[in-house]
Amino acid sequence: QVQLVESGGGLVQPGGSLRLSCAASGSIFSINVMAWYRQAPGKERELVATITRNERTNYANSVRGRFTISRDNAKNTVTLQMNTLKPEDAAVYYCNADIRALDSTDTRIYWGRGTLVTVSS
Repeated sequence: QVQLVESGGGLVQPGGSLRLSCAASGSIFSINVMAWYRQAPGKERELVATITRNERTNYANSVRGRFTISRDNAKNTVTLQMNTLKPEDAAVYYCNADIRALDSTDTRIYWGRGTLVTVSS
């Protein structure tokens, strides 16, 4: 069984920084793309950033230049460094990964349960 667990959310003032982490665990054969999504109250879930296994990254226009996604393939983790946070960045942030489990020949998308980020003075 594969699990994704996020950590690092919390309350931060506008202009501040926060670092989110996500660890994948369980019977993992390989992990392809890893990503962060977010969902603010009353809004649809949106893609924040993605990173491939060879560390090619992509960002939503709204966070490019402020957020940095990275991963550690040896530890099966993905991190989102968020700087210069704005009130509109407040949301539940979800980790997402395309994973092939040990008992499968196919990959599937797994989601974490989310971590809340609040940006307020």
